[in-house]
Amino acid sequence: MTLAQLPVGKEGIIETVGGKGNLRCRFLDMGLIPGTKVRVLKTAPMGDPIQIRLRGYDITIRKEEGENITLKEGSVQ
Repeated sequence: MTLAQLPVGKEGIIETVGGKGNLRCRFLDMGLIPGTKVRVLKTAPMGDPIQIRLRGYDITIRKEEGENITLKEGSVQ
């Protein structure tokens, strides 16, 4: 499952961070690293972008970017 597929209000644990070059570096700089718990707070009316909470702060990313972040199987609560 990817971060973009995680339903609103659910949590997951990041398994891998994809993307290339600057995109991957930006994810890691924002704290999106393997082992981090994330929760989807809300989505825009058309489903893009999505707002997530991790490490005590909220960030908003495009759904397309969320497809590059995979979550551990069975981590959704």
